Amino acid sequence: MITKITRDELMQMINSREKFKLIDVLSRESFENEHIKGAISLPLEEIGRKAHKLLHKKDKIVTYCGNFDCPASTQAAEKLLAMGFKNVLDYKGGLKDYKEANLPLAGKVHEQETMACPSCSLK
Repeated sequence: MITKITRDELMQMINSREKFKLIDVLSRESFENEHIKGAISLPLEEIGRKAHKLLHKKDKIVTYCGNFDCPASTQAAEKLLAMGFKNVLDYKGGLKDYKEANLPLAGKVHEQETMACPSCSLK
């Protein structure tokens, strides 16, 4: 059974500097445009081929996709568990939920915002 976490639980993990791998399972193009800061790209269709190269069996792993209605993060978590990864969590709210809370995002969309307002990045 997949353990689901909320945005607050994810933020607690981030703020406490807990060691875990945050996996964006959306397309590579989507990741390049926008993703949660600190995430790595591992599209759902690539998990079977690339998970063992990017992750270790003992890693704590959090998967996420686009939003509450997107099934990709749950499918990814199920695949990872079937491959022998033990500590896999599913952040169901995904990119949309994270974005709605005005939390730090990365990617081309956000690089362009910083370039449009260079002083905005001086904090």
